[in-house]
Amino acid sequence: MRLEPLAEEHLPLLDALIADPESLRFTRIPEPPPPGFPRRWLDSYGAGRQDGTREAFAAFDEDDTFVGLALAPAIERGAREAELGYIVTPAARGRGMATAMLRALTDWAFEQGILRATLIINVENTASARVAERAGYVREGVLRSIFFKDDRRTNATLWSRLPSDP
Repeated sequence: MRLEPLAEEHLPLLDALIADPESLRFTRIPEPPPPGFPRRWLDSYGAGRQDGTREAFAAFDEDDTFVGLALAPAIERGAREAELGYIVTPAARGRGMATAMLRALTDWAFEQGILRATLIINVENTASARVAERAGYVREGVLRSIFFKDDRRTNATLWSRLPSDP
């Protein structure tokens, strides 16, 4: 599995992710995605790359098949903290790709000087919680009513990993 910075050539690959009901259910992607959302998403990560506040990577398996996105939607350089996340294509689920993506993304974050990496996972997303555990993250607790989407508020679990964690 390899990560490469999300770029213009990856734009057509985003359509499959935003059309996937599970991706929409468990991410902050608006539901339904507004027209032009993939372009705005790509541009927002490009701007974040420039100012150091966000980063995104396209993930590919050993056959160079797109398997998802590895994301740092919020980077606080001064605090040396980053929120990380991942979205896996339906075809890649159940193959260990999410764990590999998260491990690679976490390694990247620590190489950037991040001292605390966090994940915010919908409480109903048990598969993602298993990925976090396999990647060495520690569950810290529940963030109640943290996100508002589709006219409802949702709870999420907070996970963290430090460079000193095993």
